[in-house]
Amino acid sequence: MINNLFEYDRDMTGNIHQTAIIAPGAQIPKSAAIGPYCVIGPDVQLGERVRLVSHVHIEGRTIIGEGTTIYPFASLGTPPQDLKYEGEKSELIIGKNNTIREHVTMNPGTKHGAMKTVIGDNCLFMMATHVAHDCVIGNNVIMANNATLAGHVHVGDYAVLGGLSAVHQFVRIGAHAIVGGMSGVENDVIPFGRVKGERAFLAGLNLIGLERRGFSKEKIRGLQRAFNQMFGDEGTMEQRLEMVASDFANDDLIMSIINFAREKTRFPLCQPQKK
Repeated sequence: MINNLFEYDRDMTGNIHQTAIIAPGAQIPKSAAIGPYCVIGPDVQLGERVRLVSHVHIEGRTIIGEGTTIYPFASLGTPPQDLKYEGEKSELIIGKNNTIREHVTMNPGTKHGAMKTVIGDNCLFMMATHVAHDCVIGNNVIMANNATLAGHVHVGDYAVLGGLSAVHQFVRIGAHAIVGGMSGVENDVIPFGRVKGERAFLAGLNLIGLERRGFSKEKIRGLQRAFNQMFGDEGTMEQRLEMVASDFANDDLIMSIINFAREKTRFPLCQPQKK
């Protein structure tokens, strides 16, 4: 019966295993590959060359960009784990060339947020990672095994979240930052920052990541000088930010930290551990 129901879709879209269940209305290009026992809802849109390895569940208004590969038992687009959610037609938008490994879960947005959860391009979500409702994830982000994001979290480009880390709702993780494994992040993490600990504290800059991504030694030394000044002992945080902004006004990398720190959000910045 299932084979007869979806025979037309298989003929039109090519490489779809006979055990896959695809609801009428799903938009699937011919270049997509859908493996055994996948279940796809009626409002799902797959991009070119998307590959579902097997046992993948996708529902809701979910859009998946071209070249993305999704591994077994991933569940994408199911209703948010939010008691305030009332069935609003929100979205999960996943970009291009992402790798989504086994048991990953991602939820769409809510009316209390932007009505959408957004994932960038070229990201790696390792086994059992979770992206909650209304999160915004940049490009080239890595979430290691069992890393989890609560609702409304923003993660910048090239950020790395270590295994078993957990990020509190509404927290921001800056671009090129790294979160140590098993860390609970309750405050905003500056761009290029490195945080660690059971309750994450700022442990310095992500120097290894900066080197790997080709930042010059001169740029890295400048970032280190600005970091030392910004988190020094003299004056208030606001005064130190003003000093750094004045001293490094022409440095785009440092000014990206200043602009991040100046944005008014729910949480303060992660700080170094007090001696």
